[in-house]
Amino acid sequence: MNTEKEYPVQKTEAEWKEQLGEERYHVLRKAGTERAHTGKYNLHFEDGTYKCGACNAKLFESDSKFESSCGWPSFSDSIDGAIEYVKDKSFGMIRTEILCANCGSHLGHVFNDGPTPSGERYCVNSASVDFE
Repeated sequence: MNTEKEYPVQKTEAEWKEQLGEERYHVLRKAGTERAHTGKYNLHFEDGTYKCGACNAKLFESDSKFESSCGWPSFSDSIDGAIEYVKDKSFGMIRTEILCANCGSHLGHVFNDGPTPSGERYCVNSASVDFE
C-alpha cells in the first residue's frame, strides 16, 4: 500500500478493520495474498463489474476477465483511472503492485505476460473485490 499518498477515501486503521473483517483487512490494507485457487472470483465469468472491496470503486469490467490458470482472477485491462501502480520489491522480487486509486487498498499485481492483446495480466485477489 502507498501510505505516502492521500486518497479520496480516508479511514483510520480501526475503521478499516471493523468494516473489512480479518481476511479482507489482511489482503486490502496489509497487502496480503489469498491462497491460489481458493478465491470465489477465480473461475467466475458472469457479466458485470468488479469493484473495490474496501470502497466500492469500479475497477474492472467482466469483458476484460480471462482464465489464466494462475489461481487468481485475471484481467487484461482496468477501468481508466481506477488503478494506481506502485513498484513492489517485497520477497526479493521486483513487481508492479496494483492499488485502488480511490482508497489505496491492495488488489494484487500486474504482469506483462497476458495472452490478450493488451499483453497485461492483472492478477487480483478475490478478497479484494466485490462483483455486481
